[in-house]
Amino acid sequence: MMEPTEEVNINVRPMLEETFYILSKKNTVYRVKLTEKGLCLQKEHNGNIKNETISLSDIIGCRCMRRKRRSENSCACHPSSIRKHDPRVVEENSADKDESDISAYLYIYSYILKNCKVKSGQKRDRMTITLRFRSFDKYEDNMREAQKWKSSIKHLIHSRMNPQLSPGKIVLTEPLIENKVLVLLNPKSGQGKGRDVFQSRVVPLLTEADVNYDLHVTRYADDARTLVRSLDIYQYGGGLIAMGGDGILFEIINGMMERLDWETAFQKLKLGIIPCGSGNGLAKTISHQFNEPYDHSPVLVSALNVVRGFTTPMDLVRVQTPSQTMFSFLSVGWGLLSDIDIESERLRALGGQRFAVWSIARLIGLRTYTARLSYLRIPDHELSLVNCATPVTPGITVASQDNLSLPHSASLGDSINLETEASEEMTGSDCRKFFKICHPQKQHIVNADSDGVRRDSFYSVASRRSTYLSVSGSSYLSLAEDGPEEVMMYGPASNIPALSQPVPQEWTVHQGDFVMVHAVYKSHIAADCVMAPDSKLSDNVIWLSIIKAGISRTHLLQYLLGLSSGSHVNVAQTEMVPVRAFRLEPQSPGSYVTVDGERIPDGPFQVEMVPVCANVLARSQ
Repeated sequence: MMEPTEEVNINVRPMLEETFYILSKKNTVYRVKLTEKGLCLQKEHNGNIKNETISLSDIIGCRCMRRKRRSENSCACHPSSIRKHDPRVVEENSADKDESDISAYLYIYSYILKNCKVKSGQKRDRMTITLRFRSFDKYEDNMREAQKWKSSIKHLIHSRMNPQLSPGKIVLTEPLIENKVLVLLNPKSGQGKGRDVFQSRVVPLLTEADVNYDLHVTRYADDARTLVRSLDIYQYGGGLIAMGGDGILFEIINGMMERLDWETAFQKLKLGIIPCGSGNGLAKTISHQFNEPYDHSPVLVSALNVVRGFTTPMDLVRVQTPSQTMFSFLSVGWGLLSDIDIESERLRALGGQRFAVWSIARLIGLRTYTARLSYLRIPDHELSLVNCATPVTPGITVASQDNLSLPHSASLGDSINLETEASEEMTGSDCRKFFKICHPQKQHIVNADSDGVRRDSFYSVASRRSTYLSVSGSSYLSLAEDGPEEVMMYGPASNIPALSQPVPQEWTVHQGDFVMVHAVYKSHIAADCVMAPDSKLSDNVIWLSIIKAGISRTHLLQYLLGLSSGSHVNVAQTEMVPVRAFRLEPQSPGSYVTVDGERIPDGPFQVEMVPVCANVLARSQ
């Protein structure tokens, strides 16, 4: 981390303020203010005043730029109107900069809520605010103004995550916090487009937010688990990010549990997920709990959680079989839904639609399985207390904020460009600015680090290097040289009898034939499957969905159709039981058992909630 180079005392509100003019429209003035709440835009036109605000929570970062040097083959008589509305810029220290232009550009990146015709009724739209400083005769003076705005904005963003930072005195350092992340990408998840999605949709967002990252592309099953178990993961203060389906986060969590320092790891490290799989249950659950518009752009919403850096606690459960112990964050299934999940793998090319197609097949050829089910039910009075409790995020204090909104008006468009220049009508120290609008697709920005270091750790999505190892300096390659290592699963002590011992007398026991038993501890087990509508990320409740043999196909069809809305909990001949722990002992062969969508050997198993919470990246409220 660099040493502080300058201090800016900001003891008044607003922190920064400038006045801008639109040269193409007479009598139009914009007064732009930066406050602790966000960026305030006040438009004055012919005596009419309109105020609009971009909330600080919607701003993810900013970057200083310079105009790009025009190529020798460019047209000398290029229309000036196009040049003004389509500024080509590069990084401040780029070798391709135009030395003759004294202007300094500041790009501010925000993602605002906008109403649209999708299922959720809203989506997040990218809005770029460009401040062009050219009030002074020297580039250095203009860049100093741009850097002052940049440092103030970054400090406000970081102070939201670190309340100990004083908003009244800004210490200019780069970076203010360590936010490097490790992205573990499964290239085979979903439709196998993870590399392309990362390069085209995630990397630009990380660059805008100035988040450094390493990338590891997994090669085989449990690759991420092996890496997390052996790597110095504490260098990634921004978090460990699973990119793929829920299965790769399952590997990360269990890799952490195989470390001697597992407890410290869960306390200090953040976990995130960017969905590229078929189910994507956790990503949808996080967006559902925090009212984020997931349906329009799941990757964008989840990547925004990563760059913002806020966390919320998430329950974990321990799953024990006769031969192994593992930890789960989403669900444990046996019977119908697990059959659909595993057997529909042959239709993976269809993405999430494979579940719907195979549900019809399994409904026609319905199976039942014999088993003994035992569980520790949560009393109704305890459950009511859980539902009334407000989740608290450990280690993070978020001050209450006013409801700030940005009406998406035609006057703003999708990209706002603010420009300062000395007008011919000005004299002396007069400093006038003007406001102009352009569409983001017309911008041309070259992304690179100011220090010349390339951010992405592979050179193209199809490169050989990205297929194998993308983490600089990791201990991954040395694992094969060291020979086989002894792997042990750690974690808190169990509070229920061992699998070989009888269950306590207070447990409820069912013996007979079942269509399915599915335990969930998140609201969604897939993006379009609301399995437990009342579930929260950290309510310490396992919801046990039980369907016994004898259910009519009509009711079973209602159940499957109701999964998309959560209405399945009201279907006759089905049960939804809140429990702390349960045990299932199959007594007929051929059934599938899945943990977070991953198949484990068929046989008896038991599940219990454990007093361990992962800190998962999610938008703050």
